Amino acid sequence: MTEQELIEKKEELRKKRLAEEVQADFAARREMRRQLERGWELNMNFVSGNQFCDLTPGGEVEEESADFFWQSRQCFNHIAPTVDARLARLSKVSPTLEVRAFSDSEADIHIARVASNILKSVKNKVDLPAVVSQATLWSEVCGTSFYKVVWNFDDGKLLGTDESGHALREGDVNIIALSPFEIYPDSLSAATMSEVKSIIHAKAVPVSEIREKFGVEMAGRQMDEFPLAPYSSASGWKHPSDGNFRPAQEDCEILIERYIRPTGDAPDGRLEIVAGDNLLYEGPLPYKNGDRGERTFPFIRQTCIPLAGAFFGTSVVDRMIPLQRAYNAVRNRKHEFLNRLSAGVIAVEDGSVDAEALADEGLYPGKVLVYRQGSPAPAFLDCGKLPAEFAEEEERIANEFILVSGVSEISRNSSTPTHVSSAVGIQLLIDQDTNRMHMTAESIERAVKEAGKQILHLYKQFAHTKRLLRMTGTSGETELYYFDASDISADDIEFGTGYDRTPAEIGEDLVKLLELGLLADEEGKISGEAKTRILDALGYGSFENARDISYLHTRKAQRENVLLAHTEEAVEADVYDDHAIHIAEHLRALLSGGENDSAVKERLVRHLTCHREMGGK
Repeated sequence: MTEQELIEKKEELRKKRLAEEVQADFAARREMRRQLERGWELNMNFVSGNQFCDLTPGGEVEEESADFFWQSRQCFNHIAPTVDARLARLSKVSPTLEVRAFSDSEADIHIARVASNILKSVKNKVDLPAVVSQATLWSEVCGTSFYKVVWNFDDGKLLGTDESGHALREGDVNIIALSPFEIYPDSLSAATMSEVKSIIHAKAVPVSEIREKFGVEMAGRQMDEFPLAPYSSASGWKHPSDGNFRPAQEDCEILIERYIRPTGDAPDGRLEIVAGDNLLYEGPLPYKNGDRGERTFPFIRQTCIPLAGAFFGTSVVDRMIPLQRAYNAVRNRKHEFLNRLSAGVIAVEDGSVDAEALADEGLYPGKVLVYRQGSPAPAFLDCGKLPAEFAEEEERIANEFILVSGVSEISRNSSTPTHVSSAVGIQLLIDQDTNRMHMTAESIERAVKEAGKQILHLYKQFAHTKRLLRMTGTSGETELYYFDASDISADDIEFGTGYDRTPAEIGEDLVKLLELGLLADEEGKISGEAKTRILDALGYGSFENARDISYLHTRKAQRENVLLAHTEEAVEADVYDDHAIHIAEHLRALLSGGENDSAVKERLVRHLTCHREMGGK
């Protein structure tokens, strides 16, 4: 064996051992959190209405059998409408990432504006509200969900083709919502993502996808246990005894991605991808998506209710399951009692009647009952009256649902309490519901904010060529931006999260400001510019008759500012300009502090002087 062959043999053996080590690590992590997974499965069963199941001592989900054949086993699902109400309320927590400049300089304002438009563009392209809704569904049911922010080289504008005919694209950001079933941290006691040293993302993928991405041929197998299929309220989850609990997937293999945080030995971290016995990839962490450009995990965690000293959070479903069991028991026993009252329990002497015929037909109206002479006639037993404790217990459990879930009858039933009639009182109850979901809403905000940071870091890393960004404002005007990596900074800007407000909310606030006189000038009048901005905020900016001509003058002055900053030619004022508006816009550019070039300042001053001489003050 030659030296080269010996080196190749050692390398092949090393890769095989590394693949085995990753597989063993994945198996250990999977076993470590097996009990958690079964709890998530139980939650999903209860949400979908399969509520007569529980965890066995061995940690498996198993159906509970009835003690008697006649027992009522109906599900009166209060968990699903509560989750639906929480999801509806949390859907209003739709953060829109806002990037604010640190200073009034033109450079900082430009960076903030480009970053804001990039985030808005990505939000529309990846349908970020839908991704957040999917992740929130997982976190509400299982307690935790994740986002994966990656750079897709096969996305974006087509640039051409390579020698093999493969399409070359400029690439773009993708954001994926992940269920907790796919994420395996090295420690279940890590309170935050920063405390996790390594994390595994494992999922079942078709072998054809592995062949396309990694060029490795593999024999697929049927996956009937991993991973769990996404939750669907339409199909519902079935019990394992039905043989359809985990839908089987054909010709698949588990793709394991192990991410290791940077260390002294590996300053760029490690990414190892394994499928079966094959090591498909090994190398540094691919993305510089951390603060100050460090390489870190592309995952973001979102929780429903965080637990102290635990990586995975809990959900309101966990808290409602005992109440749901008790509620089902009360309602079913109540129905059994009512069945006894309506159908009755017949007492007969042995041998006095045909017992089988009586059991099949009962005592229907008009029935001719023949019984043995000398025997007592069959009669209904007195079952008494329905105890009042049934109604009291049912009402008490229903009230506990509100206490545990944080969703009042206003949100869940769309009805107001009988003892509350004033609008102020109803609004206070609505605000209480909102406050009780504050932890969940705050987790969504943090996750979206972190996603915004990672998006900008990925553009900073991969957007090397000039890109065209097309944005349409509320006024219907289309603006084009050319940017590259040098125009982006995710560290020198300030992130904030706002909310998409409804036109009714905006209009109500504007009316209040107008009533207080905060939008008027010293003489109590509303300027043309203010009127234009108010109309834009109300959504009337695109109507021709609703727009004041001052808006057009403002836009013209802004274009002149850009022209003065990038050309040495003189820009003269026009006689039809509104000189007051132009002077205000040019002074804003001059005093912002961003133009340090003396030549640019000189041109701005000259242009201002021209406006003043032609009628400005």
